[in-house]
Amino acid sequence: MPRIAPIAKEDAAPKAQELMAAVEGTMGRVPNIFATFAHSPAVFEMYLGMKKTLSGGKLTAAEQEAIALVVAAENGCSYCAAAHTAGGKRAGVDDAELSLNLRGQSGDARTQALISLAEAIVQKRGWLDDEEIEAARAAGLDDVDIVETIAVTAMNIFTNYFNHIAETEVDLPKVDLPQKAAAE
Repeated sequence: MPRIAPIAKEDAAPKAQELMAAVEGTMGRVPNIFATFAHSPAVFEMYLGMKKTLSGGKLTAAEQEAIALVVAAENGCSYCAAAHTAGGKRAGVDDAELSLNLRGQSGDARTQALISLAEAIVQKRGWLDDEEIEAARAAGLDDVDIVETIAVTAMNIFTNYFNHIAETEVDLPKVDLPQKAAAE
C-alpha cells in the first residue's frame, strides 16, 4: 500500500488536472507516479519540464532509457525499472538490450559508455575522479554527453527516491531487478 496515495484526476488541483490530462493524452492513461506527483503541481511540472527539455538534447530516447534503467537497478527501484523498460520498448530497444541495460551492460559501445558513466555517478554519489571522466572521453563521450548523462541520472535518482518514499504501486508490467540491486 502506498505511503503517498495517487490522486484521482477529479480530486486534483486545477493545474495538476491539466498536467494529468496532458500525460493521459500522451500515454493513454495516468500512471501512478504521475497521479502521485499531482499532490504538488510544482513537482509534477518540474518533472515533465525536465523530461521535455532533455528530449531536445543530444542523448537519444533509447540512450536516456538505458541510463534510467541502470540508475533504477543501482537504486533498487522496481517502479522505474518497469517504467523505463516500457519506455525503452517505445524507443525501439529490444528486450535483450533492455535486460542488459538493467544489469549495467549494453551491446552498443556508446550506450555502454553512457551506462558506465551513469552507474559510476550513482555508486560514487557524483564524486568521480579524473580517471573516470577520462575513461568516458576515451570511450567516445564528449562534454555534451557527460553533462546530459549527469542530468538524466539526477532526474532518475529523483524518481527512484520519490518511489521509495511514496511506495508507488507498480502499475506497469513488472521487471525483475538484478539481485545486487534488490532493495526489498
